[in-house]
Amino acid sequence: MLARVTTFTIDGLEPRRVTVEIDVRAGLPNFTIVGLGDRAVREARERVRAAILNSGFEFPLKRLTVNLAPASLRKAGPGFDLAIACAILAAGGHVPADALERYAVFGELGLGGEIRPCRGALAVAEGAAQAGLDGLVVPLQRVLEAGLVEGLDVLGASRLAQVADILRGGERPPPPDRDETVLALSGRHLDLADVRGHTDVVEALTIAAAGAHNLLLSGPPGVGKTMLARRLPSILPPLSRAEAVEVTRIHSVAGQHRGAGLVAERPFRAPHHMISASGLVGGGAVPVPGEASLAHHGVLFLDELSEFPRPALEALRQPLEDGRVAIVRGQRTAIFPTRFLLVAATNPCPCGYAPSPRCRCRDGDLARHARRLSGPLLDRIDLLVHVQRPDAERLAQEPTASSETERARVTAARERQLERLDGTGVTCNAHMEARMLRRHVRVPEDVERPLLDAYRRGDLSARGRDRTLRLARTLADLAASDEVQREHVVAALGYRHEMSAGVGVAA
Repeated sequence: MLARVTTFTIDGLEPRRVTVEIDVRAGLPNFTIVGLGDRAVREARERVRAAILNSGFEFPLKRLTVNLAPASLRKAGPGFDLAIACAILAAGGHVPADALERYAVFGELGLGGEIRPCRGALAVAEGAAQAGLDGLVVPLQRVLEAGLVEGLDVLGASRLAQVADILRGGERPPPPDRDETVLALSGRHLDLADVRGHTDVVEALTIAAAGAHNLLLSGPPGVGKTMLARRLPSILPPLSRAEAVEVTRIHSVAGQHRGAGLVAERPFRAPHHMISASGLVGGGAVPVPGEASLAHHGVLFLDELSEFPRPALEALRQPLEDGRVAIVRGQRTAIFPTRFLLVAATNPCPCGYAPSPRCRCRDGDLARHARRLSGPLLDRIDLLVHVQRPDAERLAQEPTASSETERARVTAARERQLERLDGTGVTCNAHMEARMLRRHVRVPEDVERPLLDAYRRGDLSARGRDRTLRLARTLADLAASDEVQREHVVAALGYRHEMSAGVGVAA
């Protein structure tokens, strides 16, 4: 007896179709799984056997050979359990084989026959739709996630016996309440109205949010760098549906999506400074997304930037420039998107108080601290802001801005960018390529002169010049100006040079 069931494996972020073939024939009882599966796939034999028996079905005491085709594609994870069990049931006549021809099956089995959720349900649903299948069977907890793919009939079940009943035409269980499964990634409701004495830094946060520009905050301990950075998501515009689906798929594949519906907020990721390079940008024997990809369409916050390992920081250079990272393993390449807004915070020296008289660092300490942040990395940061300790009078003043008011400014600036960049596939000034920058940001020579003078003096690289011009375009958008003015260029240059002495490397 031969039966086939369709399922999917996740290769990076992409779903790959896998056909589960089972051959049942007379012989000594044996259960073999072939097809380049990892240990979790090989261990499926015991889970599937126990689940079938504990669900009230007979397990064939024959020679069973399961092949996961194509055999050249590596398979990982327990998501093949349900497909293997359904193939065995189809071979034994317990479920109609023709029903399995139109549906894909994906899920992990418990020994008692319960179906447990697996990471990557949304990606699997997208793969099923692309393959032209009618529907997908998933664990009940992942029905809403998989149901985000339009035009696909998603069936949810909590037990193996329930799947068999559904495939035989039985009643479907109702899906869970959609409103209770929408996930808010940040889980925070912070407001800029809590900020006192940092009007200039709040303006820098608004500029960064308006154009998706990378931001570095430097200052002594306790001045509010982390507090300010954590409030940046509160002024970002909401995710579009396409962005929300993309973020949901990434977090689902990474096992970070503990809800079941669409991600509701822009992600905010703040990894510890002891993180490795692969943890930051992605990697592993089976490549999985790193923090940079988990922050896609959101904010990646690196607190205590100078304490991060040098290899991890240098690994960020390509993702910051290209908006994606390519992980090569075994002659296969996994592409992970990394279009995030980088916000970093650092102290100007080891003790944190340079250049005030309180600083007791020696010249050698200052030099070693400066070498922790490379010039190429700093060159990819658009706003360099020194956060100063506010005096008592400024701390006592009422805040002049709130997240609501600044979000309105950011949204208006983003709408101007969307209108100008319509049809290009780019939504923010910071993401414009050099050719697009020349086409959409044309500046008269007299307005651009400060920028050209800084480039001739060697204060800017070619990349830095383009980034400064993008920043000037964002300043003009915030001012509702159709043209970039001289004051916008001067202000953009000021943001790139303000903290060069503090980090020890010229911008």
